[in-house]
Amino acid sequence: MDYSLFDFLTLIGAMGLFLYGMKVMSEGLQKLAGDKMRSILSVMTTNRVTGVLTGILITALIQSSTATTVMVVSFVNAGLLSLTQSISVIMGANVGTTVTAWIISLFGFKVDMSMFAIPLIGLCIPLIFSGKSKRKSWGEFLMGFAFLFMGLDLLKASVPDLQNNPQILAFIQDYTTLGFPSILLFLLLGTILTIIAQSSSATVAITLIMCSKGWIPFEMAVAMVLGENIGTTITANLAAFNANVSAKRAAFAHLLFNVLGVCWVLAVFVPFTNLISWLVSAYGPGSPHALYEFMNRLDPQTVSLITSNAELTDPNLVALQKELLSLQVSVSFGLSLFHTLFNIANIGIMVWFVKLYVYLCSKLIKPKGGADEEEFQLRYITSSMLSTSELSIVQAQKEIAVYGERTYRMLGMIKELFFEKNEEKFLKLYSRIEKYESISDRMEIEIANYLTYVSEGRLSSEGKEEVRIMLRVVTEIESIADSCNNLARGIRRRNDGKSVFTDEQNERFEQMFDLLDKALTHMNSVLNKIDMISHDDINVSYNLENEINNYRNQAKLNNMDDVNNKKYSYQDGVYFMDIISECEKMGDYIINVMQALVEKKF
Repeated sequence: MDYSLFDFLTLIGAMGLFLYGMKVMSEGLQKLAGDKMRSILSVMTTNRVTGVLTGILITALIQSSTATTVMVVSFVNAGLLSLTQSISVIMGANVGTTVTAWIISLFGFKVDMSMFAIPLIGLCIPLIFSGKSKRKSWGEFLMGFAFLFMGLDLLKASVPDLQNNPQILAFIQDYTTLGFPSILLFLLLGTILTIIAQSSSATVAITLIMCSKGWIPFEMAVAMVLGENIGTTITANLAAFNANVSAKRAAFAHLLFNVLGVCWVLAVFVPFTNLISWLVSAYGPGSPHALYEFMNRLDPQTVSLITSNAELTDPNLVALQKELLSLQVSVSFGLSLFHTLFNIANIGIMVWFVKLYVYLCSKLIKPKGGADEEEFQLRYITSSMLSTSELSIVQAQKEIAVYGERTYRMLGMIKELFFEKNEEKFLKLYSRIEKYESISDRMEIEIANYLTYVSEGRLSSEGKEEVRIMLRVVTEIESIADSCNNLARGIRRRNDGKSVFTDEQNERFEQMFDLLDKALTHMNSVLNKIDMISHDDINVSYNLENEINNYRNQAKLNNMDDVNNKKYSYQDGVYFMDIISECEKMGDYIINVMQALVEKKF
């Protein structure tokens, strides 16, 4: 088998196309009506059982567990699914892929999704060039979907062709009689082959070839199928390579789920395989062990003749070839049945430990910043069900407090961005702020939708007034996040214009920023003690707002003097005042929140 440098570069390029498709698809999802899509997915994954059924259905439809898990990772990356929801869908995907195997075994029918990729791109072109942003976002999503499947198809096509060159693996027959170490060895081989081939179906085909050649018995073939369960998780982890921490956790949960499943089945390996053998022998085409015994009874020349594609004339050889085909069906059914029962049993056990998976993934994969700031997930309210009206209002208040804390983290990034000199770190932080602003928009919509549903219930006039004020607070907090994003843009314009602020300008910004920091910190402390607010709290905010306004006016006068005195250019002064003016606007939004809260209390 020849495998050149060109083939290797093609493999790397296919992986690049796959990862790019994942990125474009995820970005398209985020730009679409994420709140609506998230509501649909939330309904589909209301509990563990519906999540598992969703995974089975999607995988059975697109006939690829790899594609399902990659899409789930994409949904998590876009904030459309929580980690808990994604784990149950991934569990279902593992059973869904066995449905595909049975369809192929029984009917020989398989939909090749990659054949629709190019027509799909053709459909995307007019959408991408559309003037409407929503159509453009649909175009990006579908384009990413097409690239993803093209990448998967190219990955499979550009890996070393072991399926048509099984002789490379002939040496492995010398290691089938070592007992339990042999099982572990073939499990590792199944894992490696699946990683290389990027297809569990290809690994099963290779396993069947090795069985039909008489190289390995049924138990070793089962061990290879177990290894395929681990190897198939690698693609999702590749997809999560550049994704956020939540997506990384979802991909790792898939790996953890399959590895732990393999661990428990290894503990009962002999009785479990004996059960499969009995079921296939009693209710299926025959014993799956018979093929290995049959092949080892024959001499090498006979084996070569009956396994070749040449037309046979000898009646004895024809009879042996028919018997071989019949025994191959037994092994195929045995492996398919093992794969199905193993995954069903694995889900039956592991579905009760979803929270443990979430805990382990959160502990093992920690964000670089120390807190999962990138994850979009409402903590106290859900889109699927409302609590009683009074409790719903309390939950909304808690969620609004979380919303305020998120904008405070965003403000902290602004100061870091202002003084960042390294261009690469600057762009990374700028992208993070943009991501926060997008999350802020979606939080506003979901909290507002929730409050709207609450107001439609049985509420007193005081309760309805409280909901109205909370809606105003949510709008103003979103304006604070918008203001943070505008500050980031102003700082980027300064950098793009190659402007360098003087030490005096930097000091003025720091003083203004400190006032904003105090105002926003005080606002968040009030949001966390909303029922104990006093007039002293609003007085503190009014004093800080006056200081912010006065400082803006003073900075404006100082800026005019400095420009006139040639301390810096007029353009530098424009960049500086744009930033200071935006800080003053943020102060206005903060005082608006405080006024709404005082209106609620008094």
